[in-house]
Amino acid sequence: MKQVAKFQKVSLEQFETAVGDLFTSNEIKKIYENLKLPERATKGSAGYDFFSPFDFSLKPGEGITIPTGIRVYISDGWVLKCYPRSGLGFRYKIQFNNTVGIIDSDYYNSDNEGHIHAKIFNDNREGKILDIKSKDGFMQGIFVEYGITFDDICENERNGGFGSTSR
Repeated sequence: MKQVAKFQKVSLEQFETAVGDLFTSNEIKKIYENLKLPERATKGSAGYDFFSPFDFSLKPGEGITIPTGIRVYISDGWVLKCYPRSGLGFRYKIQFNNTVGIIDSDYYNSDNEGHIHAKIFNDNREGKILDIKSKDGFMQGIFVEYGITFDDICENERNGGFGSTSR
């Protein structure tokens, strides 16, 4: 198995900025201290489970942006693709607003420290409320190797997150 990445926490300051005024300063520090780095559930798992930093509920038709508190160093030539955990998608029709989250290797050096966020939506039509507790897995990330064209000459560098490469 190729080892191509390393998960880390973002700084407390970055986490505080991302969480905003959802919690008190003391609550944010406690949440930050208890952040759990993504991990595989079994040795045969392709996906790394991401764990919720706090409790949340979503009624059908509701969405939320989760600042995970996590960043990832990724070797060149690799990308992290993020999806809802398959059981949540199957039982609740949980979806990402952008379908699949793409974490490029250069996102790690962004001005937000490469802080991974997930914007999820409860799209079920059966009235099911999704309840996620702190440290419950809600998302999975899979590292995928990619290639570029023979005539690629891109020299641009990233400094931002969502949509920053098209600006």
